[in-house]
Amino acid sequence: MCKARSLHSRYNPQGEAERYIGSLSLNENARFFILIEPGLGYMAVPLRKRFPGAKLIALHVEKHPQPSIESLDSEWHPELGVSIRHFLEKEIPDCQASEIQLLEWRPALAVYGKAYFSLIEEAADFIKRADANTRTIKTFGKRWFRNFLKNFRLINKVLRPVRLSMPFFVIGSGPSLEEQIPIIKKQRRDSIFILAASSSQLALKAAELVPDMLIATDGSPWAALHLFGSFRGDYSCPLAASLSASLPSQCQKLPILPISDGSLWQTIILNELRIPFISLPQRGTVSATALDLAFALTDNEVFITGMDLANRDLRSHARPYSFDVLMEEKEIRMDPVYSQRYKRSSMLKAGGSFDIYASWFKRQIESYPKRLHSLGENNSIFDSVREWGMVDGEWEMGGGERGNFETVMLESGSCRSRRAVGVLERGLKDSALSSVLSEELAPLLVPGEAAPSANELIEALHKVVDSSWE
Repeated sequence: MCKARSLHSRYNPQGEAERYIGSLSLNENARFFILIEPGLGYMAVPLRKRFPGAKLIALHVEKHPQPSIESLDSEWHPELGVSIRHFLEKEIPDCQASEIQLLEWRPALAVYGKAYFSLIEEAADFIKRADANTRTIKTFGKRWFRNFLKNFRLINKVLRPVRLSMPFFVIGSGPSLEEQIPIIKKQRRDSIFILAASSSQLALKAAELVPDMLIATDGSPWAALHLFGSFRGDYSCPLAASLSASLPSQCQKLPILPISDGSLWQTIILNELRIPFISLPQRGTVSATALDLAFALTDNEVFITGMDLANRDLRSHARPYSFDVLMEEKEIRMDPVYSQRYKRSSMLKAGGSFDIYASWFKRQIESYPKRLHSLGENNSIFDSVREWGMVDGEWEMGGGERGNFETVMLESGSCRSRRAVGVLERGLKDSALSSVLSEELAPLLVPGEAAPSANELIEALHKVVDSSWE
């Protein structure tokens, strides 16, 4: 109670807040305001008057004994039991950084010190990543939507998600995987479930280790190269795939577990067509989605390996690697494979993608269940994850019942795809759904356009459909 009172004027707290908001130069285009420890929320009142359509979100260092004023739309405090990032992801949809404004209530700094700065850091990091995600959608949104339509026509056999009771090995494709494959092969194969990133499948195949399931989430055309090895010889396994991923046409032979990003437009299509799926948030890296999937599919321990999130000298991935073929095909005397690998390694370091992923995992680790364990030389950010002891060179772990995924056969692909388009068209005309659908589909169908109407989105939808069927 004492801390809550010390955050505001004893005589006229509302007047104090109004003077403070009046002194600020605020972004008139802001749709979301993140208020850093606003105490009892008095500054929400003048903000609401000035920005009646904006969403006001408060982040608190602790839960205050007195309720905040009603002008706030939502509030986070540690007792909610969810991370700030998860909370903000739920409250703020994909949007540009210019649409989000962070506001501090400076009296809270003297009361909370480092904890106050921690809220600022978390909020600023969310805004930065939200903006990066929006720019990515603007660049690749149409391609992802086309991928969705193509995948809808492509998929013939769908796996219904089940809950298993056996340990999961989540395998990334980092260079350290090469040292761990022999150890993994020593395990009783029927006692573990191996979920592997598609980019690791060539290395696993070379070691004659067939995973129980591959996972693919990347929507870029070159990402399909990682899956080609699945169609050679007798090596094949089920695939968990994001519906916007780039999948080669041969995937129509595989049983697929569809992964929805949780958006309304994907959810209503899948539900309307009664297609089994699992809903997981977009993470930007397949390793993170693979972990989400593992926790969703098993009650047992989850082990990670091959998650270096860094180069090892010139190597960015375990060998053999899908892109090695591309480098070999481009090799000439003046540009040998060694030089190409050096340039690729330098580009990855300069681009900082590994650092971005590592930073994301560092913030995420605390929210993962305590049954997560690290095997081998993963990135140092996983040092806080308990390692699993070895006995005589083998990992000692209890098994569980493997269980079976039920396979569901789907109707004709072209018919299914047309029905999906019809679902979206009806949704855009539905007053109850149109607003949310328009907000989700606009960046995908008409990137860069401000507030397109439902009719404009329907027109754009059919243009994208026509181009994807060419």
